Amino acid sequence: MDEYVKLARNSIENFVIDNQIINPPNWLPEEIIKNRAGVFVSLHLKKDNSLRGCIGTILPTKKSTAEEIIHNAISACSQDPRFSPVKKEELSDLSVNVDILSEPEKIKDENELNHKKYGIIVKSNDGQTGLLLPDIEGVESIKEQISIACRKAGINPKKDNLEILKFTVTRHQ
Repeated sequence: MDEYVKLARNSIENFVIDNQIINPPNWLPEEIIKNRAGVFVSLHLKKDNSLRGCIGTILPTKKSTAEEIIHNAISACSQDPRFSPVKKEELSDLSVNVDILSEPEKIKDENELNHKKYGIIVKSNDGQTGLLLPDIEGVESIKEQISIACRKAGINPKKDNLEILKFTVTRHQ
């Protein structure tokens, strides 16, 4: 199992079963301990791949990528407002993905986007922000990607001037 996913899964299991927040274990590769990055942790049900939780940070908020993964994994299983907290009985039915985000960069034109390659961040004049990861099942175009990100943030793209940033992810499954 990928170390990033193993760390997220261990974090979730320790939190759900024992209500414990783990420290970064000593078996982690050096880059997870030394680097910092935004991280999204997504939980899906194995039976139909439906979303069960997803929480993340655009930019790093912790001292290391490892701490970012631990924090976001716990949040994904317990604080995603769209879902009830994960129960012990559900743990074996969950698949876990960890996305490590690159530094977002502002685009000048939508032609710079590719919904399969880049995630996007949309920002409105009043500071509302929406994010959509790249290569999401069911998202078939850049326009659809922008529309969903705007809807998530409560932004009306016809009224607001949008600032759009793009980023790549390294996906761990």
